[in-house]
Amino acid sequence: MRLADALVTVLRDLDTRYVFGVSGANIEHVHDAIDRLGQGRLTSVLAKREDGAANMADARARVHRTLGVCCSTSGGGMMNLVAGLAESHAESVPVLALVGQPPAALDGRGSFQDSSGIGRTVDGQALLEAITKKTVRVTGAEGFWDLLRDAVSTCLSGRKGPVALLLPRDVYELEVGDVPADWPTHLGAFIEPEPLPEQQVSALFGRLREASAPVLLLGHGNRRSCDPEAVRVFAERTRIPVVTTMGARGEFPNDSDLYLGVVGEGGHPSAAEYVAKSDFVVLVGTGLAMMTRRALGDWDPARAGAVNIDLGEIERSGLADTTVRGDIGEVFRLLERLRAERPFTAPPVTGYEQTRFVARPAVPVPGRAGERDEDALLQSEAVRLLQEHLPRGGHLLYDAGNCAVAAMHYGSVPAGSSSTIALGMGGMGYSVGAAVGAQLGSPEGTRTVVFCGDGAFLMSGLETHTAVELGLPILYVVFNNGMHGMCATRQQRFFDSRITAVDYTPVDVSTVARGLGSPDRLWVGSAGTAAELARQLDAYRRHAHLPGVLELRLTVEEEPPFASFLPADAPTLPVPRQRQAAVSYEMTGSAL
Repeated sequence: MRLADALVTVLRDLDTRYVFGVSGANIEHVHDAIDRLGQGRLTSVLAKREDGAANMADARARVHRTLGVCCSTSGGGMMNLVAGLAESHAESVPVLALVGQPPAALDGRGSFQDSSGIGRTVDGQALLEAITKKTVRVTGAEGFWDLLRDAVSTCLSGRKGPVALLLPRDVYELEVGDVPADWPTHLGAFIEPEPLPEQQVSALFGRLREASAPVLLLGHGNRRSCDPEAVRVFAERTRIPVVTTMGARGEFPNDSDLYLGVVGEGGHPSAAEYVAKSDFVVLVGTGLAMMTRRALGDWDPARAGAVNIDLGEIERSGLADTTVRGDIGEVFRLLERLRAERPFTAPPVTGYEQTRFVARPAVPVPGRAGERDEDALLQSEAVRLLQEHLPRGGHLLYDAGNCAVAAMHYGSVPAGSSSTIALGMGGMGYSVGAAVGAQLGSPEGTRTVVFCGDGAFLMSGLETHTAVELGLPILYVVFNNGMHGMCATRQQRFFDSRITAVDYTPVDVSTVARGLGSPDRLWVGSAGTAAELARQLDAYRRHAHLPGVLELRLTVEEEPPFASFLPADAPTLPVPRQRQAAVSYEMTGSAL
């Protein structure tokens, strides 16, 4: 078996299903092998740019708890993967990147797109090693199967993350033999198990049992454990309340009476207050990064525990004095067994009311001040109207900036839906391509909704065409205010309202979107008032089997509900209990 065919055969039989990428001279052997050997079980997905492909693979891995696969050719193609792979590395997402290279025989001899590191060439291996768990250059047929096994195992074992394989063009045709007889038949078999520290788990159980007001602070690391439901089961049986980070909003049912809300810069002030008063907080699958920690005030490690596959950030920051290093699912299964032996329930939470910040107008941006249009659509109003149209059992993706903070703060996650935001690198435009990876492979009838700004759409909006090409029922909601809102907010506060390098000539997003697909393949709407938005949402309901772009024309700014930007006495209001979606969608004609 040739090396290129071996790669594809393995990825096909491991049910990875998709390889996201852009073809080119030094990766086309892989795409050809997928065409010949994919058998409908492995498909090439053509992205518009390689960073979009990397984001698709990232979201595919996050949402579907699998191995994401992306690929690129050499040179600029390889360089374009960097932002996406850096996000996967920062957020511990298992992605395998297949990166084509010029023939090794021409290293340092003037080959096109040489990245051997010889002379003035880019050192591709050193570059990718900085943003992956491991980067390996394939140099020949000998040891190929061991190398590939190690690459997949490294992606999936311990703290998960990306691995890059550099593939010179002259290795694809090498004979590597048949798949070894002992080759794993499923991805789980590649995970190298680690012993469970039972003594530390017992110590954690003891502290939870003794606490008068324990709380679990759940991060998105739970999604990549062996059993994400184990935390929910333990919480429900012990009646320990749960708060989530912004990246883990979908990791616990938002309509549960145990769910107190989100903590972090865009979280619920009531949840932050509860955590501050708790006598024992367990950090589960989160390193309590500053986007979460800054909203919690003074932190006392003596009243904190932690469960994580990698305790690096927690130990470096001194955040907890009772720690367990291990897979979250395994740890909470053991906690549940200990509970069954020594039953207890936490004292009930009394008098708690989840709150949000009151939406209020922002100070006008200089040069944009004018007579206020009383009918102008506000972002908080738009989120409220959109809430009833969000999918149950679907996927929500949030981009960067004020619009994402508002969408998360003023909305909630419907039952069974995933919620994804890229907070590792925080790159604008992530959500546009990532939605493709989230939607692909979902059951028929599943829908995806993206919340992004016009800046993100300008960066990566052409990946909408990938959704059109594949017929994916993804609704891209674009908050269009003609600027990078979060940057403008900071400049108003910290730079005496000198607004620079953040605003631009207005863009007609709906007109741009109409060029990406005919009406029978792409629904496009635009709204500048609440009444217009209600009509557009009603129209979209009849086209929900199609990709869609919904532009929100926002001419009046609101203060972003971002904790660091608000005074300590910022007014709040109670959050209504989550209702089931009142709007039904007929998913006729869906490509999935």
